[in-house]
Amino acid sequence: MPFIDIRLSTPPNQQQAQQLCTGVTSAMGHIAGKREEVTAVSVQGLAGTTWTIAAQPPEAITAFVEVKITAGSNSREEKAALIAHLHTLLSDTLGELAEASYIVLHELPAENWGYGGQTQAARREAQQTL
Repeated sequence: MPFIDIRLSTPPNQQQAQQLCTGVTSAMGHIAGKREEVTAVSVQGLAGTTWTIAAQPPEAITAFVEVKITAGSNSREEKAALIAHLHTLLSDTLGELAEASYIVLHELPAENWGYGGQTQAARREAQQTL
């Protein structure tokens, strides 16, 4: 049940936003083994804000992507592959990216988050009792 928040230094067009949502959802399923039907993606273009790199406006589009997943649910190799794939997806969709474009994976304890009113820890416990 990952949540992915994509922030861009310039607003994407509708086609780019949809391509990012589709590509990220697919990557979460195929690379990270997550259920696509509960994968949520938000794409925000930050028009009207100040975004700098080295205190200067970036010369290329800049991205900051946060991925929230349950702690311990993915291997080191899966996480590395996911970060590489998401970077490629961003650059293929948006064009040249500033080097200071970041993808951050947050691993949250299973008892600290959930969906549908139930924590991930509670879901695991219910599956183990079946």
